[in-house]
Amino acid sequence: MSGIHQFVPVLHGGDAVGRHTLGLRDAIVARGFESRIYVDTVEAGTRTLTSPALAYPAEAHADDVVLYQFATASPMAAWLAARGETLVVNYHNITPPDLLAPWDNHLALGQLRAQAELRLLVQRAVLAVADSHYNEEHLVAAGFKETAVVPPSAALGSEILAAGRRSALPIAAAGGARWLSVGRIAPNKAIEDTIAALLVTRRQRDPSATLLIIGKAATTSYADALHRYVASLGLSNAVTFGGHARDATVAAAYARSDVLVVTSAHEGYCVPVVEAMSVGLPVVAFRQGALPEVLGEAGVLVDSRDPYTLAATIASVVHDAPLRARLAELAARRLAELDLATAADRFVSLLCGVRERRG
Repeated sequence: MSGIHQFVPVLHGGDAVGRHTLGLRDAIVARGFESRIYVDTVEAGTRTLTSPALAYPAEAHADDVVLYQFATASPMAAWLAARGETLVVNYHNITPPDLLAPWDNHLALGQLRAQAELRLLVQRAVLAVADSHYNEEHLVAAGFKETAVVPPSAALGSEILAAGRRSALPIAAAGGARWLSVGRIAPNKAIEDTIAALLVTRRQRDPSATLLIIGKAATTSYADALHRYVASLGLSNAVTFGGHARDATVAAAYARSDVLVVTSAHEGYCVPVVEAMSVGLPVVAFRQGALPEVLGEAGVLVDSRDPYTLAATIASVVHDAPLRARLAELAARRLAELDLATAADRFVSLLCGVRERRG
C-alpha cells in the first residue's frame, strides 16, 4: 500500500470533522504510511495542511486507500466514486433536511444531495465506518454491506482541557447556575429549547442563572431568530452568544460552567458531550439520536421537550452535589469504555486490514 489519503470537502481546523481528519492523518503517518489531505475548497487557515483534490490524479498510486470524510454534500463524492482506488467512507451523519428547510432551503437541498451521494458510494466503498452505532444504522439502511463503528478522534486534547480546568472559577462563584451550550448554531441543535428552560429557571428557581452559547452560526436566519427570541423574553443580559471560539476558550468555558445542556433534535455523535465528561462537567440532554449511546449512564437524559421538565432536571443536577459527584465517576468510566485515546489507531488498523484483504 503506497498511501492512505483523506478527502474532505473543506478542512476546518476548529470543528469536529477537521480535528478528526487531522488526528487520523497523524495516526496514519505514525504507522509509516504516506498520508495527505485533499480538499475541494481550500480554507486559508488550513491551506498549508491540504492539497487541492484535482492534484491527486498526478500523485495517485493504484494501491492507495482513499478515505472520504462524509459529512455534507460535495462534488467530491461522485468524483471519488468514478476513480479506481480502494475507497472507504467515514460517515459523520446527515442532518435531516426537514429540520433545516424552514430556515435555509439551500442547506436543506444540500442535505438531500448528500443523501443521494451516500447511496452513490454504496457500490464503490469496500467499507463504511460510522462514529456511532446510531450512524451505522443509517449506513446499513443506505445499503452498505460492510460497516464498522469507531468513535471520532475529535475532542479537545486533554492538555487543553486540563489548562482550562486549572483556570476555573469555584462552582457557583458567579451567583447563579452557569449553563453552557457548545456546537454549531443550527436548527437541529434546537437551542431555543434551552433558552425557554432558562426563562423558566430564572422565574421559578434561580433568577441569576445564565447561558453561554459557543458556536459558529450554520445559517444566519436561525441565528438571527435566536437573538430575537432572547430579546423578546427579556433574557439579553442572561444569554451570551460567544460565537466561534478558540480551543482554549472553549476549554475554559467547560471549566467555568455548572452544566452542559444539549437540546438537539438530532445528533449523530456530539463531541461536546465527550469533552464535558472529560472535565467532570455534568450533562443534561434530550434523549435524541446518538446521545444515549455516547453518554450511557454518565449524563441525565430527558424524554420530554417541555421547558418546565428540562428546567427542573437541570436544577436537580446543578444543586445536588452527590449526584454531580456520581455523574463525574460514571463519566470517567464511560470515557474508559469509549477508549478514545486509541480510536485513531483502531481506525488505521481497519484501513490496513481492508487493503490486505484486497491483496
